[in-house]
Amino acid sequence: MAGMVGAVAFLHSAGYFVTFMTGNTERAVLTWFKASDAQQVAGAGALAATALIVAFVIGVVVASICRRYFWQNHAHGPTVLTTAGLLLASATDFVLDGFAEPQVRFIPILIITFSLGALNTSFTKNGEVSVPLSYVTGTLVKLGQGIERHATGNGTVFDWLGYALVYAGFVLGAAVGGIIGSFVTGPQVILAAGLLCGAITLVTFLHSDRRKLLG
Repeated sequence: MAGMVGAVAFLHSAGYFVTFMTGNTERAVLTWFKASDAQQVAGAGALAATALIVAFVIGVVVASICRRYFWQNHAHGPTVLTTAGLLLASATDFVLDGFAEPQVRFIPILIITFSLGALNTSFTKNGEVSVPLSYVTGTLVKLGQGIERHATGNGTVFDWLGYALVYAGFVLGAAVGGIIGSFVTGPQVILAAGLLCGAITLVTFLHSDRRKLLG
């Protein structure tokens, strides 16, 4: 889902990254060094990239606070917040332009970025994120470390298989988002992503939280 939303946001906006904060950080800095850009254009680009970074971090902070105080034992908590954010982004873009407009406005993009920041808190261990969902650089590092342990006899295939599946899922999501985005508008795909995230939330509840409630 993260890959799909990231693809749609990139294709149906001014090329904003909602999953790739490394890219936004470099854009915020390097925009000033592009000789082809006027100073006001560079400033606007840097400000937009910085706003996306802040929105992502706020999403992580809010989801982490909620996990600590409200949903310690509820695995579906982050996806609830992500679903709400995606549906809010879809509604905001609908109010601004309607679903027929192919591009997504910047305000909904900010909300989406917040939502994906929250989504990245889905898998935690000892209070730290154990499986990053939208920033695949960290996933690839963990994948490489797992392969090394397996290859040297200090681990098993399961040390890296999970990370390989996460990466493959992200790539597949990006491809699906790109394909769907070629036929429908960005706002429509965002709405679909929100509904998909809601379905994921329900599945997570039924297979995890419900088991805990039933003992």
